[in-house]
Parts: sequence; C-alpha cells; structure tokens
Amino acid sequence: QLKVVESGGGLVQPGGSLRLSCAASGATLDYLAVRWFRQAPGKDREGVSCISSSHSLNYEDSVKGRATISRDDEKNTVYLQLNSMKPEDTAIYYCAALMGGCSGYVHVWGQGTQVTVSS
Repeated sequence: QLKVVESGGGLVQPGGSLRLSCAASGATLDYLAVRWFRQAPGKDREGVSCISSSHSLNYEDSVKGRATISRDDEKNTVYLQLNSMKPEDTAIYYCAALMGGCSGYVHVWGQGTQVTVSS
C-alpha cells in the first residue's frame, strides 16, 4: 500500500530557502502525479505545485518563479525547492499522490511538514 512522507520543513528566515521531500514507500510513484499543497493557519488548503509522471510541471502564482518541483523516480521521491521565502509561505506543507494526472484526484495524502518563515 502506497504511503508518502514529507520531510525538510523547519524555521527559515525571510529570503531563505528550503527543500521539501516527499518520499514514497509501499509502491512506486512512477505512474502517478504528485502535488504539493499547503495550509496556513486559519486558511483553506491550497495547491502549490504539481509534477506529472511525464515530468510536466505546474505552479500556483503564489510561488511561481520561487519554487521548483522535481522527482527522482529511482529514489521514489518528489522534491519542492522553495527560494526567496516570505512570511506568507508559513504553512503546513503536504504532498499527495494523484490518480489521473495533475488534474486528477488525491489517492494518498502525507501527514505534512511545518514550514515557518520568520526572522
């Protein structure tokens, strides 16, 4: 049974960078898209970025130009690099494996990793 686990969150200063990881176990991610979501305190969960099984990418406007999503199928892991971070990037970041591509539905959720941007 597929399971995904996020890591790499933490406290970072404004302008800093983080690389989040979404590691899968129990099954391969090769044929699945993976989307990163985030949920800030008091706000709805929102999509951040997605990578398809064919490595097509998309980004929400809020992170476009500051984020890079990538996948290493040998390691069964998807990454989200965040640069020039802002306090409004503070949130719990979740990854999810999707059925049906980036426009498909969530098959498996991770438990989330906290990212805090503060001086």
